[in-house]
Amino acid sequence: MRLFALDAGYALAAALASRLEEPLAPHELRVFEDGECKLRPLVDPRGDDVYVVAGLHGDASGSPHDRLCRLLMFVATLHDHGARRVTAVVPYLAYARKDRRTKPWDPVSLRYVAQWFEASGMDQLIVLEAHNVAALENAFRRPTLHVSAHGLFDPLVAAWPGRPTFVVASPDAGGVKRAQLWRESLLERLQRPVGFAMVDKRRSAGVVSSDRLVAGDVVGAHVLLLDDLIASGETMQRAAQALRAAGAHEVSVFAAHGLFVGAAAQALADPAIARVVVSDSVPPFRWPVQAASRAKLQVVSAAPLLAHAISECLETGR
Repeated sequence: MRLFALDAGYALAAALASRLEEPLAPHELRVFEDGECKLRPLVDPRGDDVYVVAGLHGDASGSPHDRLCRLLMFVATLHDHGARRVTAVVPYLAYARKDRRTKPWDPVSLRYVAQWFEASGMDQLIVLEAHNVAALENAFRRPTLHVSAHGLFDPLVAAWPGRPTFVVASPDAGGVKRAQLWRESLLERLQRPVGFAMVDKRRSAGVVSSDRLVAGDVVGAHVLLLDDLIASGETMQRAAQALRAAGAHEVSVFAAHGLFVGAAAQALADPAIARVVVSDSVPPFRWPVQAASRAKLQVVSAAPLLAHAISECLETGR
């Protein structure tokens, strides 16, 4: 196999290479004065099973569309030079949140992105915690391997001091299936009851309503509030406030992807939130290190789960 990482500073890619005991293959990135770029492998990919790691979050080195374009171009280049199979390993998949039309003339961005991946010649996609798994699988006509992030969080909950009563909660109706899957995983791991709850959040034209209604018994419980990502932090803040108002003893926030845009640091500083746990799919560079609320943050590596997914692909030939 060959393993490439398009961002040399992406710590997750380095951790993944270490886990797989496979060095990152060299490539050249040349950026021209007008912003165009050229990417090429510096090793011959002919006949190789190639995995390309690329986070599609925006940062100072490029926007999500910059990173997406570079990934698509690199995948096409590898195929053009004879790679046997090219798998895109995308811990955070940009544009996945827009998977259906909710307003007249809306785009379905996830489907368009899937079409671009297929046009590039990508053979397979590995994604960590997509926004909507069913929509992901329906959009892509090439094989997709979805990795659920709750496997990263199970060990933390299992090591929780004492034997608190846990309730897994979703901050909205859209995340119910994700929360239920984590609850089932914890039931098996802890071998004791784990509750379930949901906060009713409705959004229309950017206005959130009905966000104080909690379905499920959370009185005296340690609530594990799970979502796929944290952007502004407002959804988690509102949900945590509602859960505390409903009698929760403590609310801990979990998400695969910590984007932490805008005033997220202030929102997550809310005393209703005890801790924030995310993976390293997106480096938490937007949450100021000097902010007092940063002490709440814990980052766990997604490398073990992604390495396991790649190893399974290699073993089965998928």
